[in-house]
Amino acid sequence: MEFTTTQQGTVTVISLAGSLMGGPDATTLVRKINECIDDGKKNLVIDLSNVQFINSSGLGLLINGVTTMKNAGGRLKIAGASMKIQNLFKITRLESMMEQYLTLQEAVKSFK
Repeated sequence: MEFTTTQQGTVTVISLAGSLMGGPDATTLVRKINECIDDGKKNLVIDLSNVQFINSSGLGLLINGVTTMKNAGGRLKIAGASMKIQNLFKITRLESMMEQYLTLQEAVKSFK
């Protein structure tokens, strides 16, 4: 899993590439989300446009991220999930918990 963090105005974008699973990747993502909170960045988008696979641990990471940001007074949105990943969100009934957008641009604009 590769992580890239960029800033688009008041929105922090964490772009992921590869497969989102547990292990060291989980620690890195949690740390990045906590760094955003510590830095006062409350608008966060997780860009999944280059993620091919998410397992149950990866789903847990996203749920944890949404909850952590919400508890800190911020919002975390999901962008660019493939149809396969969107279907996974539907099957697991997580789609209502995560605010999702087809593109990164739509997700960033939604904070305005």
